[in-house]
Amino acid sequence: MMTSSSETIDASAAGTWTLGDLTVNRIGFGAMRLTQPGPAFSKGPSGDRGRSMTVLRRAIELGVNHIDTAAFYFSPLRSANELINSALAPYADDLVITTKVGPGRDPSGVWTWATPAQLRGQVEENLRQLGRDHLDVVNLRIARSHRAESVADHIGALAELREAGLIRHLGISNTTADQLAEARSIAPVVCVQNRYGIGSTPEDQALLRSCGEQGIAFVPFYAIAGAGGEAGTGEGEGDEVLAVARNHGVTPAQVRLAWTLHQGPHVLAIPGTGNPDHLAENIAAGAVRLTPDELALLGP
Repeated sequence: MMTSSSETIDASAAGTWTLGDLTVNRIGFGAMRLTQPGPAFSKGPSGDRGRSMTVLRRAIELGVNHIDTAAFYFSPLRSANELINSALAPYADDLVITTKVGPGRDPSGVWTWATPAQLRGQVEENLRQLGRDHLDVVNLRIARSHRAESVADHIGALAELREAGLIRHLGISNTTADQLAEARSIAPVVCVQNRYGIGSTPEDQALLRSCGEQGIAFVPFYAIAGAGGEAGTGEGEGDEVLAVARNHGVTPAQVRLAWTLHQGPHVLAIPGTGNPDHLAENIAAGAVRLTPDELALLGP
């Protein structure tokens, strides 16, 4: 039995994985929810700057050495990249910061999608905001409507930036098996970042397994939120999740994270929060060990 409040557990409890030549703890931190307390990308109020910076610094204290962010993570008054820079620079040598390019948002919040020629500008924007001379990992984020299209031109453009030293490693997000194969024919890919969690489809599960066979990290987003997506967790939890949570004396969110990590040693978690208490709970989920019966109850 483990309770989320009885002890402090750091990110090393989940074990490690290597992104190219960068070793990270399998529990990381997603920066999307730092910029506002309500649903991400909404017209709601901006988050408290001091509280967000406290969360980031506490994450590092708890052993997090993998942070996922993007230049398009912003609210009217807050930028996730700026918060990371202000809170954590000068950066620890072992801190890996992963960013995403492809989508963009203008100051009013309207979404755009970069052409291959525009990707350099997005990479440079992340570099400026983070105060770095290179990006550790850059994911090409693919629009849901483009999952049947070629990614060759976009990956090719990012591969050129990798050769130029602006990017260390490449990943791909919201992708399919065919797009991953195409990307890997052009440049090495160290991670896939897709939506995944309890209740995911057989196709999602197959891609996760395939990544493991190829030595590629699989990094789920919305592992806690599930169908809630940007809005966060829904109103209720299934009986199975609640039963396992009671068995371990943990929260349903911790069960969802633990289940995700149990899907393979190559699976990383990047739960995001602007709440210091939720941060500690998320990281402690790396120490929850589910039984085979519990895993079967929660689903394949």
